[in-house]
Amino acid sequence: MRANVAAFEQTLRSTIALAETFEAADWARPTECPGWSVQDVTAHMVGTETMLLGEDPAGGHVLAAVPAHVRNDLGRLIETVVDARRGRRGEEVLAELRDVLDRRLAVLADLDPEKPITAPTGRTVPYAEFMVFRVFDCWAHEQDIRRAVGRPGNLDGPAAERARRILEPGLPMVVAKRAGAAAGQVVVFEISEPLPFTSRIRVGDDGRARLVDDPAEGDATLRMDWETFLRLAAGRCGPEAVKVGTEGDTALAARILANMALTP
Repeated sequence: MRANVAAFEQTLRSTIALAETFEAADWARPTECPGWSVQDVTAHMVGTETMLLGEDPAGGHVLAAVPAHVRNDLGRLIETVVDARRGRRGEEVLAELRDVLDRRLAVLADLDPEKPITAPTGRTVPYAEFMVFRVFDCWAHEQDIRRAVGRPGNLDGPAAERARRILEPGLPMVVAKRAGAAAGQVVVFEISEPLPFTSRIRVGDDGRARLVDDPAEGDATLRMDWETFLRLAAGRCGPEAVKVGTEGDTALAARILANMALTP
């Protein structure tokens, strides 16, 4: 719990430090989150942590029109929280982020790590595990903001490793269910700097794929850097927007790349 909270704080402090350098035009820059500017992404981060404090993150605001990218009730709530802050200056939203971070840290310092809470996956998990999801979400949005303003950074911090823990377990589903890899096939993901790792996935006779510790050569190998992996797995872009090296069964590799988005 302590390490997860520290990673949570680090990525939000990193975001705050970056935002403190913004000019007015930076707050308005579009991000890879559909319909959201840099200020909107920041507002979303404020809203989520405000909600976790048990407060109304929208302040009674009503969404006048539902954007096309909103697909369910949760999406409508999230959009309402963001829309409630669109009439404010970026510096005001940043001040909210500073405040809500300090208040969340005060609560987290005394929170029972075993307290049950529903994770984004729908499972009930201990709060210490839930914080891994919070770290991932905040860090992914930090990276959204950094790409939008052209200021890369913090790609290999403690939050990045927790993002890998969230995303990597979803790869077997992508390989077998979405891309249709056959029984016995092995797919290798080789991820390079700044957070290098290799994932080998084998499809069993039951048609289900699993992460394996297996040195066997892959039927398809996909090579990309860590930021590219993040963008694809977090649904920020399609394969046409990034550079990926492939070997072996290129048709299988193409189906995997077209179906890599693991977040809603």
